[in-house]
Amino acid sequence: MLTIIESHPVQYHAPVYRALQAECGIPVTAIYGSDSGAATYHDAEFGVPVAWDTDLLAGYESHFLVRTAEQGAHHLDRLRARGAWQLLRRLAPRAVMLVGYASRFDRGALSAAWCSRLPMIFRAETTDHARSRTPVRARLRDTVLRSLYQSFTSVLYIGQRSLAHYQRLGVPDARLIFSPYCVSTAPFQCDDAARLATRRDARFALGLDDRDIAVLFAGKLSDRKGPGLLVDAVRELPESLRERMCVCFVGDGPLKTELQSDAAIAPAVRARFLGFHNQTGLSHHYHAADVMVLPSRHGETWGLVVNEALHHGVPCIVSDAVGCAPDLIRPGVTGEVFTTGSARSLAVALRASLALVGRADVREHCRQQVSRYSVAEAACGIA
Repeated sequence: MLTIIESHPVQYHAPVYRALQAECGIPVTAIYGSDSGAATYHDAEFGVPVAWDTDLLAGYESHFLVRTAEQGAHHLDRLRARGAWQLLRRLAPRAVMLVGYASRFDRGALSAAWCSRLPMIFRAETTDHARSRTPVRARLRDTVLRSLYQSFTSVLYIGQRSLAHYQRLGVPDARLIFSPYCVSTAPFQCDDAARLATRRDARFALGLDDRDIAVLFAGKLSDRKGPGLLVDAVRELPESLRERMCVCFVGDGPLKTELQSDAAIAPAVRARFLGFHNQTGLSHHYHAADVMVLPSRHGETWGLVVNEALHHGVPCIVSDAVGCAPDLIRPGVTGEVFTTGSARSLAVALRASLALVGRADVREHCRQQVSRYSVAEAACGIA
Protein backbone atom coordinates (compact mmCIF):
# COMPACT_ATOMS: atom_id res chain seq x y z
CA MET A 1 0.00 0.00 0.00
CA LEU A 2 1.09 3.55 -0.76
CA THR A 3 -0.03 6.36 1.54
CA ILE A 4 -0.12 9.91 0.22
CA ILE A 5 -0.18 12.87 2.59
CA GLU A 6 -1.75 15.97 1.07
CA SER A 7 -3.44 19.09 2.38
CA HIS A 8 -6.81 18.44 0.64
CA PRO A 9 -8.33 16.54 -2.30
CA VAL A 10 -7.17 18.12 -5.57
CA GLN A 11 -9.19 17.66 -8.76
CA TYR A 12 -6.01 17.10 -10.81
CA HIS A 13 -4.46 14.59 -8.40
CA ALA A 14 -7.40 12.35 -7.48
CA PRO A 15 -7.67 10.76 -10.97
CA VAL A 16 -3.99 9.77 -10.74
CA TYR A 17 -4.57 8.08 -7.40
CA ARG A 18 -7.56 6.19 -8.82
CA ALA A 19 -5.53 5.04 -11.81
CA LEU A 20 -2.64 4.00 -9.57
CA GLN A 21 -4.97 1.63 -7.74
CA ALA A 22 -7.22 0.49 -10.60
CA GLU A 23 -4.67 0.20 -13.42
CA CYS A 24 -1.37 -0.35 -11.63
CA GLY A 25 -2.67 -2.57 -8.83
CA ILE A 26 -1.22 -0.48 -6.01
CA PRO A 27 -3.61 0.11 -3.09
CA VAL A 28 -3.70 3.84 -2.31
CA THR A 29 -4.65 5.57 0.91
CA ALA A 30 -4.65 9.36 1.16
CA ILE A 31 -4.27 11.25 4.41
CA TYR A 32 -5.85 14.64 3.79
CA GLY A 33 -5.44 17.58 6.12
CA SER A 34 -8.91 18.84 5.22
CA ASP A 35 -11.89 17.93 3.07
CA SER A 36 -11.75 21.30 1.29
CA GLY A 37 -12.27 20.49 -2.36
CA ALA A 38 -14.45 17.48 -1.61
CA ALA A 39 -16.58 19.94 0.38
CA THR A 40 -17.34 23.53 -0.60
CA TYR A 41 -14.58 25.98 0.33
CA HIS A 42 -13.69 29.61 -0.33
CA ASP A 43 -10.91 30.01 -2.88
CA ALA A 44 -9.03 33.24 -2.16
CA GLU A 45 -7.93 33.85 -5.77
CA PHE A 46 -11.25 32.94 -7.38
CA GLY A 47 -12.96 35.03 -4.71
CA VAL A 48 -16.01 32.74 -4.69
CA PRO A 49 -17.10 29.54 -2.92
CA VAL A 50 -15.85 26.53 -4.90
CA ALA A 51 -17.40 23.05 -5.00
CA TRP A 52 -15.96 20.69 -7.63
CA ASP A 53 -18.59 18.68 -9.49
CA THR A 54 -16.53 15.50 -9.85
CA ASP A 55 -16.01 12.84 -7.18
CA LEU A 56 -12.55 13.41 -5.74
CA LEU A 57 -12.66 10.50 -3.29
CA ALA A 58 -13.82 7.52 -5.35
CA GLY A 59 -11.45 4.68 -6.22
CA TYR A 60 -9.07 4.87 -3.28
CA GLU A 61 -9.22 5.10 0.52
CA SER A 62 -9.03 8.45 2.27
CA HIS A 63 -8.78 9.82 5.81
CA PHE A 64 -9.22 13.42 6.99
CA LEU A 65 -7.39 15.06 9.86
CA VAL A 66 -10.11 17.76 10.05
CA ARG A 67 -13.37 18.43 8.23
CA THR A 68 -14.62 21.89 7.33
CA ALA A 69 -18.07 21.25 8.76
CA GLU A 70 -16.66 20.25 12.13
CA GLN A 71 -13.66 22.50 12.75
CA GLY A 72 -13.89 25.26 10.16
CA ALA A 73 -10.57 24.63 8.40
CA HIS A 74 -11.64 26.76 5.43
CA HIS A 75 -8.23 28.34 4.85
CA LEU A 76 -5.66 25.87 3.58
CA ASP A 77 -2.73 28.00 4.74
CA ARG A 78 -3.85 27.43 8.34
CA LEU A 79 -3.86 23.66 8.13
CA ARG A 80 -1.58 21.55 10.26
CA ALA A 81 -0.70 17.88 9.96
CA ARG A 82 -1.59 17.01 13.56
CA GLY A 83 -2.39 13.33 13.81
CA ALA A 84 -0.68 12.36 10.55
CA TRP A 85 2.10 10.42 12.25
CA GLN A 86 -0.29 8.37 14.41
CA LEU A 87 -2.47 7.60 11.39
CA LEU A 88 0.58 6.65 9.35
CA ARG A 89 1.67 4.22 12.05
CA ARG A 90 -1.77 2.61 12.10
CA LEU A 91 -1.96 2.29 8.30
CA ALA A 92 1.58 0.85 8.05
CA PRO A 93 2.04 1.33 4.27
CA ARG A 94 5.05 0.14 2.29
CA ALA A 95 5.89 3.73 1.32
CA VAL A 96 4.64 7.29 1.75
CA MET A 97 4.40 9.96 -0.95
CA LEU A 98 4.66 13.67 -0.21
CA VAL A 99 3.59 16.45 -2.58
CA GLY A 100 5.19 19.64 -1.26
CA TYR A 101 7.46 21.31 1.26
CA ALA A 102 6.48 25.00 1.39
CA SER A 103 3.34 25.15 3.54
CA ARG A 104 2.99 24.54 7.25
CA PHE A 105 0.97 21.42 6.46
CA ASP A 106 3.65 20.11 4.08
CA ARG A 107 6.34 20.56 6.71
CA GLY A 108 4.22 18.69 9.24
CA ALA A 109 3.68 15.90 6.71
CA LEU A 110 7.44 15.69 6.12
CA SER A 111 8.02 15.41 9.85
CA ALA A 112 5.43 12.64 10.18
CA ALA A 113 6.97 10.72 7.29
CA TRP A 114 10.50 11.08 8.67
CA CYS A 115 9.37 9.82 12.06
CA SER A 116 7.68 6.81 10.48
CA ARG A 117 11.01 5.67 8.96
CA LEU A 118 9.14 4.55 5.85
CA PRO A 119 10.58 4.86 2.32
CA MET A 120 9.56 8.30 1.02
CA ILE A 121 8.60 9.37 -2.51
CA PHE A 122 8.37 13.02 -3.57
CA ARG A 123 6.14 14.40 -6.35
CA ALA A 124 5.57 18.14 -6.31
CA GLU A 125 5.36 21.31 -8.41
CA THR A 126 9.07 22.08 -8.22
CA THR A 127 10.89 24.59 -10.38
CA ASP A 128 13.46 27.36 -10.19
CA HIS A 129 11.72 29.86 -12.47
CA ALA A 130 8.43 30.63 -10.73
CA ARG A 131 9.70 33.18 -8.20
CA SER A 132 12.60 35.62 -8.03
CA ARG A 133 14.76 35.50 -4.91
CA THR A 134 17.62 37.47 -3.45
CA PRO A 135 21.01 35.75 -3.72
CA VAL A 136 20.99 35.03 0.02
CA ARG A 137 17.50 33.49 -0.03
CA ALA A 138 18.37 31.51 -3.17
CA ARG A 139 21.48 30.02 -1.54
CA LEU A 140 19.56 29.18 1.64
CA ARG A 141 16.79 27.52 -0.37
CA ASP A 142 19.32 25.48 -2.34
CA THR A 143 21.05 24.31 0.83
CA VAL A 144 17.80 23.21 2.47
CA LEU A 145 16.37 21.51 -0.61
CA ARG A 146 19.62 19.76 -1.51
CA SER A 147 19.56 18.12 1.93
CA LEU A 148 15.81 17.45 1.81
CA TYR A 149 15.90 15.64 -1.52
CA GLN A 150 18.54 13.23 -0.25
CA SER A 151 15.89 11.85 2.13
CA PHE A 152 13.72 10.47 -0.65
CA THR A 153 13.98 7.02 -2.16
CA SER A 154 12.53 8.33 -5.43
CA VAL A 155 11.94 11.84 -6.73
CA LEU A 156 9.27 12.23 -9.41
CA TYR A 157 9.62 15.11 -11.86
CA ILE A 158 6.51 16.54 -13.55
CA GLY A 159 8.22 18.17 -16.55
CA GLN A 160 11.43 19.58 -17.97
CA ARG A 161 11.84 22.49 -15.54
CA SER A 162 11.13 20.19 -12.62
CA LEU A 163 13.82 17.77 -13.85
CA ALA A 164 16.35 20.58 -14.28
CA HIS A 165 15.64 21.75 -10.72
CA TYR A 166 16.35 18.34 -9.21
CA GLN A 167 19.44 17.76 -11.34
CA ARG A 168 20.84 21.15 -10.38
CA LEU A 169 20.44 20.25 -6.71
CA GLY A 170 22.27 16.96 -7.05
CA VAL A 171 19.51 14.34 -7.18
CA PRO A 172 21.08 11.30 -8.95
CA ASP A 173 19.48 10.31 -12.25
CA ALA A 174 18.87 6.81 -10.86
CA ARG A 175 16.36 8.25 -8.37
CA LEU A 176 14.59 10.53 -10.87
CA ILE A 177 11.37 9.21 -12.46
CA PHE A 178 8.99 10.96 -14.86
CA SER A 179 5.44 11.35 -13.52
CA PRO A 180 3.97 14.14 -15.65
CA TYR A 181 1.58 16.82 -14.53
CA CYS A 182 -1.72 16.08 -16.15
CA VAL A 183 -5.47 16.52 -16.29
CA SER A 184 -8.08 13.82 -16.62
CA THR A 185 -10.03 14.11 -19.85
CA ALA A 186 -13.04 12.28 -18.34
CA PRO A 187 -14.99 15.51 -17.58
CA PHE A 188 -14.47 16.82 -21.13
CA GLN A 189 -15.64 16.19 -24.67
CA CYS A 190 -12.34 16.86 -26.41
CA ASP A 191 -12.48 15.47 -29.94
CA ASP A 192 -13.35 17.08 -33.24
CA ALA A 193 -16.79 15.45 -33.26
CA ALA A 194 -17.62 17.38 -30.07
CA ARG A 195 -16.11 20.52 -31.57
CA LEU A 196 -18.31 20.19 -34.65
CA ALA A 197 -21.39 19.60 -32.49
CA THR A 198 -20.86 22.51 -30.10
CA ARG A 199 -18.68 25.20 -31.67
CA ARG A 200 -21.28 27.09 -33.71
CA ASP A 201 -23.84 27.32 -30.89
CA ALA A 202 -21.16 28.19 -28.31
CA ARG A 203 -19.86 31.04 -30.45
CA PHE A 204 -23.38 32.25 -31.24
CA ALA A 205 -24.03 32.49 -27.48
CA LEU A 206 -20.96 34.74 -27.24
CA GLY A 207 -22.16 36.94 -30.12
CA LEU A 208 -19.37 35.78 -32.44
CA ASP A 209 -19.45 35.03 -36.13
CA ASP A 210 -17.04 33.03 -38.31
CA ARG A 211 -14.79 36.05 -38.89
CA ASP A 212 -14.26 36.72 -35.18
CA ILE A 213 -11.28 35.41 -33.23
CA ALA A 214 -12.15 34.13 -29.75
CA VAL A 215 -9.21 34.50 -27.35
CA LEU A 216 -9.81 32.47 -24.20
CA PHE A 217 -8.47 33.15 -20.72
CA ALA A 218 -9.38 30.38 -18.24
CA GLY A 219 -8.41 30.83 -14.61
CA LYS A 220 -8.35 33.12 -11.63
CA LEU A 221 -8.74 36.82 -12.32
CA SER A 222 -5.80 37.75 -10.12
CA ASP A 223 -2.71 39.86 -10.68
CA ARG A 224 -0.51 36.76 -10.57
CA LYS A 225 -2.28 35.33 -13.62
CA GLY A 226 -1.89 38.59 -15.58
CA PRO A 227 -5.33 38.84 -17.28
CA GLY A 228 -5.01 42.62 -17.66
CA LEU A 229 -1.97 42.11 -19.87
CA LEU A 230 -4.20 40.34 -22.38
CA VAL A 231 -6.49 43.37 -22.65
CA ASP A 232 -3.45 45.63 -23.10
CA ALA A 233 -2.01 43.38 -25.81
CA VAL A 234 -5.23 43.28 -27.84
CA ARG A 235 -5.41 47.07 -27.63
CA GLU A 236 -1.94 47.27 -29.23
CA LEU A 237 -3.09 45.39 -32.34
CA PRO A 238 -4.04 47.20 -35.55
CA GLU A 239 -7.68 48.31 -35.53
CA SER A 240 -8.67 45.89 -38.29
CA LEU A 241 -7.42 42.95 -36.23
CA ARG A 242 -8.44 44.29 -32.83
CA GLU A 243 -12.05 44.58 -33.95
CA ARG A 244 -12.11 40.90 -34.86
CA MET A 245 -10.85 39.78 -31.46
CA CYS A 246 -13.01 38.98 -28.46
CA VAL A 247 -11.40 38.11 -25.14
CA CYS A 248 -13.45 35.53 -23.23
CA PHE A 249 -12.65 35.36 -19.51
CA VAL A 250 -13.73 32.07 -17.92
CA GLY A 251 -13.14 32.41 -14.20
CA ASP A 252 -13.60 34.84 -11.37
CA GLY A 253 -11.51 36.84 -8.97
CA PRO A 254 -10.69 40.25 -7.49
CA LEU A 255 -9.72 41.86 -10.82
CA LYS A 256 -13.07 41.28 -12.56
CA THR A 257 -14.47 44.79 -12.08
CA GLU A 258 -11.15 46.40 -12.98
CA LEU A 259 -10.89 44.30 -16.15
CA GLN A 260 -14.42 45.23 -17.19
CA SER A 261 -13.61 48.92 -16.81
CA ASP A 262 -10.25 48.59 -18.54
CA ALA A 263 -11.74 46.80 -21.55
CA ALA A 264 -14.24 49.63 -22.01
CA ILE A 265 -11.56 52.35 -22.26
CA ALA A 266 -11.10 53.62 -25.82
CA PRO A 267 -10.03 52.00 -27.99
CA ALA A 268 -12.35 49.41 -26.48
CA VAL A 269 -11.54 45.73 -26.38
CA ARG A 270 -14.43 43.33 -26.83
CA ALA A 271 -14.63 41.10 -23.76
CA ARG A 272 -16.97 38.52 -22.29
CA PHE A 273 -16.93 37.67 -18.58
CA LEU A 274 -18.34 34.17 -18.23
CA GLY A 275 -17.75 33.44 -14.54
CA PHE A 276 -16.43 30.37 -12.78
CA HIS A 277 -17.09 26.98 -14.39
CA ASN A 278 -16.34 23.47 -13.22
CA GLN A 279 -14.43 21.18 -15.57
CA THR A 280 -17.62 19.55 -16.84
CA GLY A 281 -18.80 22.94 -18.09
CA LEU A 282 -15.62 23.94 -19.92
CA SER A 283 -15.58 21.96 -23.18
CA HIS A 284 -17.96 24.22 -25.09
CA HIS A 285 -15.84 27.25 -24.13
CA TYR A 286 -12.67 25.53 -25.37
CA HIS A 287 -14.39 24.55 -28.62
CA ALA A 288 -15.61 28.12 -29.09
CA ALA A 289 -12.06 29.43 -28.70
CA ASP A 290 -9.51 29.93 -31.46
CA VAL A 291 -6.57 30.34 -29.09
CA MET A 292 -6.04 30.19 -25.33
CA VAL A 293 -3.76 32.64 -23.50
CA LEU A 294 -2.11 32.16 -20.09
CA PRO A 295 -0.19 35.42 -19.40
CA SER A 296 0.97 34.60 -15.85
CA ARG A 297 3.46 36.99 -14.26
CA HIS A 298 4.89 34.69 -11.58
CA GLY A 299 4.16 31.64 -9.45
CA GLU A 300 2.93 29.52 -12.40
CA THR A 301 4.80 26.30 -11.66
CA TRP A 302 2.90 24.48 -14.43
CA GLY A 303 -0.40 25.82 -15.85
CA LEU A 304 -2.84 22.93 -16.20
CA VAL A 305 -5.34 24.96 -18.24
CA VAL A 306 -2.78 24.58 -21.05
CA ASN A 307 -3.17 20.79 -20.82
CA GLU A 308 -6.95 21.21 -20.95
CA ALA A 309 -6.85 23.49 -23.98
CA LEU A 310 -4.41 21.28 -25.90
CA HIS A 311 -6.57 18.21 -25.26
CA HIS A 312 -9.34 20.15 -27.03
CA GLY A 313 -7.00 20.97 -29.92
CA VAL A 314 -6.73 24.66 -29.00
CA PRO A 315 -3.27 26.25 -29.51
CA CYS A 316 -1.95 28.18 -26.53
CA ILE A 317 0.01 31.37 -25.99
CA VAL A 318 1.87 31.43 -22.66
CA SER A 319 4.33 33.72 -20.94
CA ASP A 320 7.81 32.35 -20.36
CA ALA A 321 6.92 32.33 -16.65
CA VAL A 322 4.55 29.41 -17.27
CA GLY A 323 6.17 26.18 -16.14
CA CYS A 324 4.80 23.90 -18.85
CA ALA A 325 6.09 26.04 -21.73
CA PRO A 326 9.15 23.85 -22.55
CA ASP A 327 7.03 20.68 -22.40
CA LEU A 328 3.84 21.61 -24.21
CA ILE A 329 4.41 24.70 -26.40
CA ARG A 330 6.15 24.26 -29.75
CA PRO A 331 6.20 27.76 -31.27
CA GLY A 332 4.43 27.83 -34.60
CA VAL A 333 3.01 24.33 -34.00
CA THR A 334 1.04 24.17 -30.71
CA GLY A 335 1.18 27.88 -29.81
CA GLU A 336 3.58 30.67 -28.94
CA VAL A 337 5.68 31.85 -25.97
CA PHE A 338 6.02 35.55 -25.14
CA THR A 339 8.12 37.62 -22.74
CA THR A 340 6.59 37.79 -19.28
CA GLY A 341 4.92 41.10 -18.49
CA SER A 342 5.26 42.50 -22.02
CA ALA A 343 1.99 43.48 -23.71
CA ARG A 344 3.92 44.18 -26.91
CA SER A 345 5.46 40.70 -26.94
CA LEU A 346 2.03 39.19 -26.30
CA ALA A 347 0.56 41.23 -29.15
CA VAL A 348 3.25 39.84 -31.47
CA ALA A 349 2.40 36.31 -30.28
CA LEU A 350 -1.31 36.92 -30.90
CA ARG A 351 -0.59 37.95 -34.48
CA ALA A 352 1.66 34.93 -35.00
CA SER A 353 -0.99 32.59 -33.62
CA LEU A 354 -3.40 33.55 -36.39
CA ALA A 355 -1.52 31.15 -38.65
CA LEU A 356 -2.65 28.30 -36.37
CA VAL A 357 -6.34 29.17 -36.13
CA GLY A 358 -8.94 26.81 -37.59
CA ARG A 359 -6.51 24.15 -38.83
CA ALA A 360 -7.25 20.46 -38.31
CA ASP A 361 -3.54 19.61 -38.43
CA VAL A 362 -2.83 22.10 -35.63
CA ARG A 363 -5.55 20.54 -33.49
CA GLU A 364 -3.95 17.14 -34.04
CA HIS A 365 -0.49 18.49 -33.16
CA CYS A 366 -1.91 19.98 -29.94
CA ARG A 367 -3.46 16.68 -28.88
CA GLN A 368 -0.33 14.73 -29.75
CA GLN A 369 1.90 17.11 -27.78
CA VAL A 370 -0.15 16.73 -24.60
CA SER A 371 -0.82 13.00 -24.98
CA ARG A 372 2.25 11.92 -23.01
CA TYR A 373 1.17 14.18 -20.13
CA SER A 374 -1.63 11.83 -19.14
CA VAL A 375 -3.14 10.35 -15.99
CA ALA A 376 -1.92 6.91 -17.07
CA GLU A 377 1.68 8.13 -17.50
CA ALA A 378 1.57 9.92 -14.14
CA ALA A 379 0.31 6.81 -12.36
CA CYS A 380 2.89 4.65 -14.14
CA GLY A 381 5.68 6.92 -12.91
CA ILE A 382 4.51 6.62 -9.30
CA ALA A 383 4.11 2.85 -9.66
